[in-house]
Amino acid sequence: MVIWREFKRAVNLLWGVARSSALDPFPLRHELTSYTLEKGRADLRAGGNLALLDFPQAIVYAMAAGLPVEHGILCAAIAGLVGPLFSGTRFIVMGPTNATAVLLLGFFLGLGYQPEERAAALPVLVALSGSFLVLGAVLRVANLLQYISRSVVTGYISAAAVYLVANQLRMVLGISFEVPRGGTFFDVVALTARHLPEIHVSAAAVAAVTALAYWFFTRRLPKLPPIVATLVVVSVMAVVVDFAMVHLGLGHLLGGRVAVMGGVDFGGMQLAAPQSDYGRINVLAGPAMVLAFLCMLEGTSIGKSLAARVGGRVNANQALLGMGLANLACAWGAAMPASGSLTRSQLCFDSRSRTPVAAMVSGALCAVGAVVVGPLLWFVPKPALAILVIFIGLSLIDRHVIRVVMRSTKSDAFVFLATFISALVVRLDFAIILGALISIVLFLKKVSTPELVEYSFNEQGNLYEIEAAALRPNPKISIVHVEGELFFGASELFRDQARRVCEDPNLKVIILRMRNAYRLDATSVLALEELVRYMRETGRALIVSGARKDVYKVVRNSGLLDIIGRENFFMGSTQNPNVATRNALKRAKEILGEVKPDVEILYDPSKGAPKAA
Repeated sequence: MVIWREFKRAVNLLWGVARSSALDPFPLRHELTSYTLEKGRADLRAGGNLALLDFPQAIVYAMAAGLPVEHGILCAAIAGLVGPLFSGTRFIVMGPTNATAVLLLGFFLGLGYQPEERAAALPVLVALSGSFLVLGAVLRVANLLQYISRSVVTGYISAAAVYLVANQLRMVLGISFEVPRGGTFFDVVALTARHLPEIHVSAAAVAAVTALAYWFFTRRLPKLPPIVATLVVVSVMAVVVDFAMVHLGLGHLLGGRVAVMGGVDFGGMQLAAPQSDYGRINVLAGPAMVLAFLCMLEGTSIGKSLAARVGGRVNANQALLGMGLANLACAWGAAMPASGSLTRSQLCFDSRSRTPVAAMVSGALCAVGAVVVGPLLWFVPKPALAILVIFIGLSLIDRHVIRVVMRSTKSDAFVFLATFISALVVRLDFAIILGALISIVLFLKKVSTPELVEYSFNEQGNLYEIEAAALRPNPKISIVHVEGELFFGASELFRDQARRVCEDPNLKVIILRMRNAYRLDATSVLALEELVRYMRETGRALIVSGARKDVYKVVRNSGLLDIIGRENFFMGSTQNPNVATRNALKRAKEILGEVKPDVEILYDPSKGAPKAA
């Protein structure tokens, strides 16, 4: 019966959290009710600009993940249409991203999945990730992301970019090899070096031309979409060169024909629920949680950054809901996972979109482009796509942010290096979890050091800090000011510090002044209970003064108030912060046997003038 009662209590608690999550099932309706022709024109223009970047990026990111390009195109179309319906913001454009693509590649290589296994596992992985995101939105997990430092994300993204570049070099050079199961960055580098004698001259030449074309369009013609322009030029050149090889007999001079993308086949892909068994779900649950975690970090940070530039705000949990539902839709379409894209969100913002409809326009255009442009992808050389993936990977390495992280504090530098090195030495999914854990541990270490300062009063009745027990005016009474967080991370340190105060054999009463103590929990309650019992066993008493309402509720609900004694517990007062200490001091003198205790009005000079009793 006790287990059943506790189970019902847990279910009711979760249900209450879900009901209070303040999520809107269809936030786009608020935009549509006030939608105007002017907003429509702005969204159409922004959506068109966005699609010119979205479509080629989807191709490149799919290739970066080791997947056929149709998985990326479908993600751009589905996430672009579904995500804005539920995200409630125009600042986050969803679709395939470089970070999630690299993470997918790391998962597949780590699990040793071949191409056909990747296609079968992808819908299950994306569905699990979407489910975690929806659950996180309901439970308001986005509020906890503030405890993950930027150093973790920077270290992970930088390492992922380095891994991505190394993995694409074999396609740029026209060499072929299989990365072993669980292969790391150093495995890829070693295998590439071993196969260097097998360089394909024509593939390297195409990659070099692609790099020059991309540089030219980026620097000289920035108004053109550089990826699209580069692929068009290089594909035309590749067709001409291929013609020369076949019909003019020049193949022996260029080292053979260059590999091309081949046809894009959407015929075998259809909307259907992901099919899997428990074994596959058990294998993919961990990677899916890491993927969802990255999507949360990536999407919410992008949205908040852009919104801050115009004085707006992003409901991070609502954005998680949109991202989760977009991923569930992508799973039904066998598409890549969707996250918030920095480059596309920035472009949509710069194009002056007015509502989330702009992203939906881009998604619709990507769907049309899949049918119209898809057959033309046959002529795109694989080395050209590989060099574009390398450029995108290098753009992820933000030298300014890395410099700030490395120079700010030692803990920031340590978190960055631990995440970065572990991602190269072990696996990407392990690295981001390790980095997050180190970040949280360092945060807890900083906030779990409560400050215990001993106070007394002078002849004028003013509180002042004393440096040694020998300086107490009354050696039997100690007023200890407790300041800081008293949650589980600080409980043991708090107990040990308080016991050191009790080591004075002359001390009979301790007044814990808890006006600035916060976050009392079960662990700290038990530590405080042990302290009370220890003092009583040694013939001493403990009094609490200035407690806040939240602290009082925890003490009362846990039963600690009865152990301390209601006569030894004094609530704080906002009108006179020191009245509780005055009453506690009066109680202490009563415990010591003083019938008419002489009590002064106490105050801390740094907090303002004293008030009358």
